Amino acid sequence: MIPRRCSGTVHVGNVRIGADHPIVVQSMTNTLTSDVESTVDQINILHEEGADIVRVSCPDKESTEALKLIVERERAISGFIPE
Repeated sequence: MIPRRCSGTVHVGNVRIGADHPIVVQSMTNTLTSDVESTVDQINILHEEGADIVRVSCPDKESTEALKLIVERERAISGFIPE
């Protein structure tokens, strides 16, 4: 048994992190966020493999605009509401 440090709860969407909650699996896409199809595919693969949280980088305006489309696609595909 590994002792855990007591911490508060942080909510990321409907995922709770910290306190007595189970350890959360998270990952990050390695696609160009501006490539909507590849990024959506990778998010879905990571989710299917058990990731509770998938992070996406938005280093420029083109990626930020693409993120809006990615969020729309994810809502349409799974009903998932990204934060």
